[in-house]
Amino acid sequence: MAKQYETVIGLEVHIELATKTKIFCGCSTEFGGEPNAHTCPVCTGMPGALPVLNRQVVEYALAMGLAANCEITRMCRFDRKNYFYPDNPQNYQISQLYLPIARNGYVEIETAGGTKRVRIHEMHMEEDAGKLIHDEWDDTSLVDYNRSGVPLIEIVSEPDMHSAKEVIAYLEKLRMTAQYLGISDCKLQEGSMRADVNLSVREAGTDILGIRTEMKNLNSFKAITHAIEGERERQIELLEEGKAVTQETRRWDENKEQSYAMRSKEDAKDYRYFPDPDLIPVVISDSWIEEVRSRQPEMRPEKIERYQREYEIPRYDAEIITESKKLADLFEETVKICGRPKQTANWIMGELFRLMKESGTQAEDLKLSPAHLAGLIELIDQGSISSSVGKKVFEKIFAEDVDPVQYVEEHSLKTVNDEDALRAAAEKVISDNPQAVDDYKAGKEKAFGALMGQTMRALKGKADPAAVRKVLEELLQ
Repeated sequence: MAKQYETVIGLEVHIELATKTKIFCGCSTEFGGEPNAHTCPVCTGMPGALPVLNRQVVEYALAMGLAANCEITRMCRFDRKNYFYPDNPQNYQISQLYLPIARNGYVEIETAGGTKRVRIHEMHMEEDAGKLIHDEWDDTSLVDYNRSGVPLIEIVSEPDMHSAKEVIAYLEKLRMTAQYLGISDCKLQEGSMRADVNLSVREAGTDILGIRTEMKNLNSFKAITHAIEGERERQIELLEEGKAVTQETRRWDENKEQSYAMRSKEDAKDYRYFPDPDLIPVVISDSWIEEVRSRQPEMRPEKIERYQREYEIPRYDAEIITESKKLADLFEETVKICGRPKQTANWIMGELFRLMKESGTQAEDLKLSPAHLAGLIELIDQGSISSSVGKKVFEKIFAEDVDPVQYVEEHSLKTVNDEDALRAAAEKVISDNPQAVDDYKAGKEKAFGALMGQTMRALKGKADPAAVRKVLEELLQ
């Protein structure tokens, strides 16, 4: 009988914090910009430059620690992690090893087997490194220090996950929590959320952990899924052949869909950690914790319950809308203006999701404003435009956030409610289609649909279908 294997996975997740300035200096954290434009002597590691801690970083880390049910370390401190790499200008990274800001927490995820608790070993604050840009044509590497000193929290889980699906559920929970707290946009494509996967396999039924590898360079949920499945297969293949798995850091190549060894895995002692002499310990009082706790926003579970109670929409709708903080905000602000929760939910879950899927747009990058979505819903409810015209106008709002009232006026899209115009159009269609009229009178219902379609086309889709039906039925009788 073939051996059965169990995958054991723990994650190190880096989340870039959405502060205006870096963790130890006043430089901008804005993504992009000319290389090395957001730099100063502190974040480029110049001799004699002294770091000053950004208080907002501590508050954001506290907010995440509380949301993840962690114990807060009342006196935490920063340590130097020493290593040489071109994108690390000081030759050390300021991080937290001995006294991280938060420990022993958990988040709950939904799995096929029900709710599962993933334990968090620790959460610490640190600075990001710069970015190396490799030019294969010139065979050179250039370094951009704009990202150097951008504040991060690193969330280290226990090895509690056993499949790619559980890993993605855990990452989605962390991303959603950070977005609801407003501490990060968590855009994987921009590197503001990154995950390193520690994975090992062992024979099913045993408690002894196998030798693990760490995989880096994972910047999408798709790449993470592929990397987990690929590394699991690679390790099982080695064990089946009687070979040993080597503890090492591997880089995942999404284009080739395979990983390759980067370096043997270092231990903490290789980094020669010691307390940073330039930064004093951070003392976190009970009152500070309570102040941050009092500012915690309404999270998704509470929103779902409130939406059902306050807006009287189905639980399914509430769950879908609240998957993204941006969509939840769009829904609430729109309803505040137009007072039509079910219609708003339908537009978000229908046309908006369709256009987002077709264009590959993430919720965080949406342009449309609540005022314009509310304006469109009101135009349709008033009968000023038909629902089919409404869908076309919505496409323009989605792409350019146009004012629907102004757009409808400028493009003469208002519904034709003039009965004389409706009757004239219907009479002409009946006159031009004698065969369809005869077919309808002979009992062929499809013929009426054809006449309806012709009349709507004659009125350029700007008529109320119910009004057109009524006029046609009168004339045909």
